[in-house]
Amino acid sequence: MCGIAGFIDFSGGSNSLGVLKRMLDRIRHRGPDGHGVYQDGPVYLGHRRLSIIDVAGGAQPMANETESVWITFNGEIFNHAALRPALEQSGHRYKTRCDTETILHAYEQKGSACVKDFRGMFSFAIWDADERKLLCARDRLGIKPFYYFRNGRAFVFGSEIKALLAHPEVAATLDDSLLAEYLTFGYINGEETLFQGIRKLMPGHTLTLDAASGEIKIEQFWDVPKAQPENRSEEEWISECRQRLEETVRLRLMSDVPLGMFLSGGVDSSAIAALMKRMRREPVKTFSVGYKEGAYSELSYAREVSSAIGTDHHEIVVGMEDFFNALPHLVWHEDEPIAWPSSIPLYFVSRLASEHVKVVLTGEGSDELFGGYHRYQHYLFNRRWSDRYSAAPARLRALVRDGISNSRMLSANLRRKLQHTFLGREDTVESLQLDNFYGAFSAEERSRMLKAKPGRDPYRSYLDYWNARQASVLAQMLYADQKTYLVELLMKQDQMSMAASIESRVPFLDHPFVEFSTRVPDNLKIRNGQGKYILKRAVEDLLPREIIYRKKMGFPTPLRQWFRDRRAEPLFALLVNRNKMLAEYVDLAFVENLIERQRSGAEDCTDRLWRLLNLQIWGDIFLSGDGAGAGSNADDSERLPDTLLTQPAV
Repeated sequence: MCGIAGFIDFSGGSNSLGVLKRMLDRIRHRGPDGHGVYQDGPVYLGHRRLSIIDVAGGAQPMANETESVWITFNGEIFNHAALRPALEQSGHRYKTRCDTETILHAYEQKGSACVKDFRGMFSFAIWDADERKLLCARDRLGIKPFYYFRNGRAFVFGSEIKALLAHPEVAATLDDSLLAEYLTFGYINGEETLFQGIRKLMPGHTLTLDAASGEIKIEQFWDVPKAQPENRSEEEWISECRQRLEETVRLRLMSDVPLGMFLSGGVDSSAIAALMKRMRREPVKTFSVGYKEGAYSELSYAREVSSAIGTDHHEIVVGMEDFFNALPHLVWHEDEPIAWPSSIPLYFVSRLASEHVKVVLTGEGSDELFGGYHRYQHYLFNRRWSDRYSAAPARLRALVRDGISNSRMLSANLRRKLQHTFLGREDTVESLQLDNFYGAFSAEERSRMLKAKPGRDPYRSYLDYWNARQASVLAQMLYADQKTYLVELLMKQDQMSMAASIESRVPFLDHPFVEFSTRVPDNLKIRNGQGKYILKRAVEDLLPREIIYRKKMGFPTPLRQWFRDRRAEPLFALLVNRNKMLAEYVDLAFVENLIERQRSGAEDCTDRLWRLLNLQIWGDIFLSGDGAGAGSNADDSERLPDTLLTQPAV
């Protein structure tokens, strides 16, 4: 894994090579082992290298035999060795053993259609000097990031937004039309980012830029197949699941450097670790993270798994001060506000792993393939009963909702639980699913809090995916999550691991395995209140039963507890600071009321405060530079604040 950056300068500007080097400096954490640049007139390609395959010979940007085609590439093509013989038989001559060169020769052979042959994770840009075209591509699931900006003077791209911001044509400007969507989900579901004009190349897409005309063409080369369950025996399904899982793990052990495993103690990471143990002669190194607050820590489960399968285990414990004091640094790394608190411990365990290995495997993706999140079961329950409850008069249903929301006879905990059911929700996907399990702020709260009217419908992108598949309700949920929630989750995985200069690989998101999952019947995904039924059955011989079937924790964070600690007061002061970004866009009286309800314990406002805190810190860093001096003109994150908290209580 590496970092890429580059641009095409349509304006004929001077000192563009210096601009490229500044862009690469911004992402040097992605490639501390080396860097390279290439220029062909107005075309500039740059690369930061983390050496994984062919350590000696894989420097980039890399050219074909005639130096008419050049590439800068981030990722791994796990089937590159299998593709090589046919390419050599077609006359292509290799200079290295690395997968980068296979992409070059495959492009020479097939043009942009070459992406369909690749099995792995990738984002790359190929400059074809003869055709005067730039081909950009992103892998099928979005494991590797690709951002770009386009105006009449330049086309700019990179692995991270901060690299683009080092280009003089790209300004750090908030797209305030997306604030409502950010406050709802914590991220943007479509191709836009919170930075005006900066977009994501969506998973499974290519972008071709004609340097002569400036015309851009974006095409989709892959999508998650429509669910088409097959009528086979349960034993056949389970056997195929196991065989395919073994294959995808084995492929991801390709490395010329040490590799390990992030181990949470859940079934996903534990199963991969157990398979790695069987496939490798040397000891498997596993890495885990937990909190000082034991009730929120999964370290004991990870230790149990490590002991059961026999790994070389390492762990780190994160406290409140560690967590919040790292937050500005990690917002800088992630480029946008951090959606989930779990990003922070992910960084700490990545930093721990970097002391021992350069590559880790992770368990991401299984929940979105096989229905592992509790929200899937909750929605199916709510949907079933809501369809019956809708026969009651609308006025009566409104009175029940209002009573649940405002009754002083209900405890805060009971009120919260009822508000997650069909009794406390309207009978729409937006209310019953999105506001219920994804959203922090409801539509009514956003309307009261935001000073300006919201821009586009914050639910639109998600619902476009939801409505794109006429299938079972579970299939709709999984597909929508695979196209939205999972893409953001993978960005978090990439940015937090690369912040520590290590590569992360996700075996469950091998695209043939994803395609297999769409053929698995719903009743083999969720059964008797158990998600991921088929996967659990497929690995029963690898792990103790109590590990496979223990209740899913989902890596909770003690944020609620921390937000009621007096050491959190500086965070609240930051939220209501009238000289910072939030004051321009939101009603601070509304925010002050949220804080007071959190302090008193009258209501759990944790998710809402988390969204606002990250937005405020992000604005400080990228828009005003107040928090870091690290806005669009800064070279690195060294001037980020050392602490957000007061000293620990005595």
